Amino acid sequence: MTLPLTTVPAALRSKRRREGLRTLAFLSPWLIGFAVFFLYPLLSTVYFSFMQYDGFTAPTFAGLKNWSYVFNDYPSFWQGLGNTLWLVVVMVTLRVAFGLGIGLLITKVKTGAGLFRTLFYLPYLAPPVAATMAFAFLLNPGTGPVNDLLGSLGLPQPGWFTDPDWSKPALTMLAMWGIGDLMVIFMAALLDVPREQYEAAELDGAGPWQKFRFVTFPNITPIVLFAVVTGVIQTMQYYTQAIVAGKVASGVIGGSGQQFEPGYPNGSTWTLPQMVYNLGFQRFDTGSACVVALVLFALSMAFTAVLMRRKSGLLGSED
Repeated sequence: MTLPLTTVPAALRSKRRREGLRTLAFLSPWLIGFAVFFLYPLLSTVYFSFMQYDGFTAPTFAGLKNWSYVFNDYPSFWQGLGNTLWLVVVMVTLRVAFGLGIGLLITKVKTGAGLFRTLFYLPYLAPPVAATMAFAFLLNPGTGPVNDLLGSLGLPQPGWFTDPDWSKPALTMLAMWGIGDLMVIFMAALLDVPREQYEAAELDGAGPWQKFRFVTFPNITPIVLFAVVTGVIQTMQYYTQAIVAGKVASGVIGGSGQQFEPGYPNGSTWTLPQMVYNLGFQRFDTGSACVVALVLFALSMAFTAVLMRRKSGLLGSED
């Protein structure tokens, strides 16, 4: 028995409606999480960026006052922005390059590869606060063993975390020390490169550099892109290591009544996430803190968009 022609569209609409509701039911956990943990906080941040709000009294509309204050009157905003961009460019680049280099070396090791993997991965498991405090003591310009070793070799002895010119390189060294996460990711990608391609390259007379350039790197490009994008997002949120290193180097490591100015020394470790905390939880200026948070969000999105471009980014163009 066939349905009349007039009832077919109604039946199709009913079926599509049921399928849509079924799909929506399966998507509902993600949609709820997206709305609660991303969309609502983002819209609230935009809303409060135009409000005068201290976290206690009712918010009042302030227009562009918070934006003007952050960009024109808030001390050290541009210095903090420059420090954050410096860390993103230098730290992410060196971490990716160092992690890839270590991964390549370990995949070539014939004996003891498991031991080397463990030794390089263990620093990543160290808590950020403990690792930063250990580095601060090791790099102490007066009593640290690193400067003692450099002095015995007749090399310059930097001030590290007490010197504005060396504080960010010291933080970069700390980040490279905990390279185990990227090493494991790159090793998995390198071991997945087809051996047949290496054999074909060898038959064509390719050397180590040619094999890496034309065989290895094209195969691991998506993993490199993943490492760069996630590294940029993580470095944009760089807070713990910078604040702990500044406190230890300045001598303020705990105790009530001690005053500490973030960014020690001379604002060289001052970053945008520290501004969000300083404005929102120390100065109780929630509106201005939301402005800095939106700047962080916009920068993260801009970096990601540039890296994800098909024609000029790491992914390359698709034919």
